[in-house]
Amino acid sequence: MSSNVSARVKKRRDSLRAAGLRPVQIWVPDTRRPGFLDECRRQSMVVAKADADDAGLHGFMEEALADLDPAEG
Repeated sequence: MSSNVSARVKKRRDSLRAAGLRPVQIWVPDTRRPGFLDECRRQSMVVAKADADDAGLHGFMEEALADLDPAEG
């Protein structure tokens, strides 16, 4: 059975390569790791404080939003 699966995986990978694609391995944070949620909260608070301390940010964001074309979104 595993050879059947291996053959299907190889066939699929070969077809993707023939289409000009290549495999890429991506490492992402482990959301199950102890402390992950606490670190997310910590970083969110740092960003929120930085945003609150930046008096010009709100105006900048409003101007940027006004520049967007509603037909594109």
